[in-house]
This record gives sequence, structure tokens and C-alpha cells, in this order.
Amino acid sequence: MRPSTLRALKRAAELTRQNRLTEAVLIAEPVILAADSYESDEILRWLADHVTDFTGESDKEMP
Repeated sequence: MRPSTLRALKRAAELTRQNRLTEAVLIAEPVILAADSYESDEILRWLADHVTDFTGESDKEMP
């Protein structure tokens, strides 16, 4: 994934945690739409692995 894409996703996560969803979408959407198929797969994996970056919740261990 390009460094600029990763920065945009991290910034979108930060804005989402601050309840600034509109701004988060404005930053992340163009980057996601411009990604090629390879980078799109990387973005999907990153989003799945970093859900808590957007929610602000910590991972809880399963019993």
C-alpha cells in the first residue's frame, strides 16, 4: 500500500474516533476509489485488521 494511502486511512480513523465522519469519508473515499485492484485488497485487509482504530475500542480477549 502506498504511504499516502496509509496516511489517509489513519487520518480517517482518527477523525471517525472524533465523531467527524463526514470529514473522514472526504479523506478516505478518493484514496479508496483511486486504488488499483492490488491496493484495494491491501486496503480491505488493513481495514479489517484495524477496526478498533475507527471505533476507539481496544481488543478484548475472548475467554
